[in-house]
Amino acid sequence: MLKFILDILSVPAVLVGIISMIGLIALKKSGPDIVKGSVKTVLGFLVLSGGAGIVVGALSSFGIMFQHGFGITGVVPHNEAVVALALKTYGTQTALIMAFGMVVNVLVARFTPLKYIFLTGHHTLYMACMIAAILVAGGMHGAVLVFTGSVLLGFVMAFFPAIAQPTMRKITGTDDVAFGHFGTVGYVLSAWIGSLLGNKEKTTEDINFPQGLSFLRDSSLAISLVMGVLYLIVALASGQSFVEAELSGGQNFIIFAVIQAITFAGGVYIILAGVRLILGEIIPAFTGIATRIVPDAKPALDCPVVFPYAPNAVLIGFLSSFVGGIAGMLILLAVGKSVPGLAIILPGVVPHFFCGATAGVFGNATGGRRGAVFGSFAHGLLITFLPVLLLPVLGDLGFANTTFSDADFGVVGILLGNVLQWFVH
Repeated sequence: MLKFILDILSVPAVLVGIISMIGLIALKKSGPDIVKGSVKTVLGFLVLSGGAGIVVGALSSFGIMFQHGFGITGVVPHNEAVVALALKTYGTQTALIMAFGMVVNVLVARFTPLKYIFLTGHHTLYMACMIAAILVAGGMHGAVLVFTGSVLLGFVMAFFPAIAQPTMRKITGTDDVAFGHFGTVGYVLSAWIGSLLGNKEKTTEDINFPQGLSFLRDSSLAISLVMGVLYLIVALASGQSFVEAELSGGQNFIIFAVIQAITFAGGVYIILAGVRLILGEIIPAFTGIATRIVPDAKPALDCPVVFPYAPNAVLIGFLSSFVGGIAGMLILLAVGKSVPGLAIILPGVVPHFFCGATAGVFGNATGGRRGAVFGSFAHGLLITFLPVLLLPVLGDLGFANTTFSDADFGVVGILLGNVLQWFVH
């Protein structure tokens, strides 16, 4: 039964489809409208997930070429990898914390000013898993562990959307939809830096290309060309023999690099299509839940929900965050010479894309072009240094060659782990 519950709750498409169906029933819609709205919501998430899968596949080859070409080894933050390892040990605790944590989220939204329902199912699973691992490492077990973890999870599921909402209103121009992705501290940091250093009137979306380059206004084409340059650099650094033997299956390494870059752009295009489908269905459906169960509640959705509002900022944010990650890695390499055993965090291309792109949109909303650049650069530094402090509190999981990548995991994990250590000692 626990496995069945976990299977349902950890699939975003199913979870949000159920939420949509409940909302449409609460609105007393007709049977065909309920079926249509529920199926289209699931379809939107599957389209989004398909696009994300294409992007992750293209980025994985980029990451391999980067590490081989530049000869650097270390810890690569990757949520899916570390959770897959952790569930083997903490599967039961994770399932219970996740299930009861979602109930706590609804109660928090119902009885406190934090009127946000967190709908990003896979991130709920990841946070539940990390909390379970840290609580076990801190000496907790049984009902106390599940109760503590559930209350903490339910609270952060409402708290983080709340601190993102002021910037979300600037991005979307409405107060109808909230932001549900556990990288929020990094995005709020980006927005804050944007407000200090930038000018929101000079938005990334008003970049004036020369007449001969006007075709770059097509974001898919711009992404293809910029990523093409990056893929060619890492492919050349890796060398023809390595790429063709290990990655491309014998295909010419230059052609492979170009195809991977355009594949990446295609994945982004699919993600944006999925977001548009979801928003068209989930907001009307969620009104039913908000009015009947949790008055004034807002659905908190995954990070690509902001991508269509500033496509140029998505690309700028990714590149700036990745540069920040490289700068952070170089700092760790320099410090590591005098601090034996210091973990070297390599820039994970997947978090720097999804989280860096989001940081770019947040920075652009408060500081325009400079906000997108400097805000997402700071975000790149943040998600490089936070995992260094997180690793010691993860118990046995801290010895894996990967860790949690996004900012909120680092903040929650570091605080929780150190509080537990203080109580234990």
